[in-house]
Amino acid sequence: MEDNNRRNQPQYDDEISLVDLATTFLKRRRVFYAVLFSTLLAGIAYAVLMPERYDYVSLVKLAEKDSGSYIEKPAAIIATLENRWLPDYQSTYHAEHDGSIPFKVRFENPENTGLIRMVSEASPSQRESIKQVHAQLIDELSQAQSAAVSSLKQNLERQIESLSSTIKMLEGSTDAGAAIAAAFEKRLSLEATLNSMRPMEVLTVSRESAERKGPARSLIVLLAGLLGLMGGVFLAFLTEFASMVKAQMSES
Repeated sequence: MEDNNRRNQPQYDDEISLVDLATTFLKRRRVFYAVLFSTLLAGIAYAVLMPERYDYVSLVKLAEKDSGSYIEKPAAIIATLENRWLPDYQSTYHAEHDGSIPFKVRFENPENTGLIRMVSEASPSQRESIKQVHAQLIDELSQAQSAAVSSLKQNLERQIESLSSTIKMLEGSTDAGAAIAAAFEKRLSLEATLNSMRPMEVLTVSRESAERKGPARSLIVLLAGLLGLMGGVFLAFLTEFASMVKAQMSES
């Protein structure tokens, strides 16, 4: 009965064994080596010749009205930088150089701070150009901040002067004690705000990041090796398949 079952089982002549795969691979190993080494060499060349790029960062601290409170909101400053001062500079640059600025400038506000970061990614050869652009934008921001500080100071000084006059007028009244106390308290609050005001501070201009941007050279070489390995195996078997098809067509 068992012999009959064995005879009835279908025989598959087209099955491929691991030995067949290994034989085919060894037969076409030159194709594998050629693809692997050419891809690896291309990856090494790209990693070596890839231009270095760094982040160049400028950092300013906005003018403070008092501790943790800023005369102008960071979001409003960034909107002005993105939609007014940077486009104005881009127009001037295009008119002078007949081309666009060869790098981008992005603006960030770290959460819960009054800091504005200007960041540009470029090669070291463009550092001076980045410094010039950042310095121009910082100058525009500085002028706007100085004007805002001056305006707020004048407003506070006028209010303090008005309160002082009001206090003098009320001092002659017998029943104005509560009003005088309220005026004194308000004047002290305004004076404290005036004394705690701080101008905008430039912390750094176009500082180069410590680490290079982009993938590491070792990672590029590793990926090239993996790509060459997979591509070499695939092309080795594809070459053998094409050879077998060609041989069968020539026989027929």
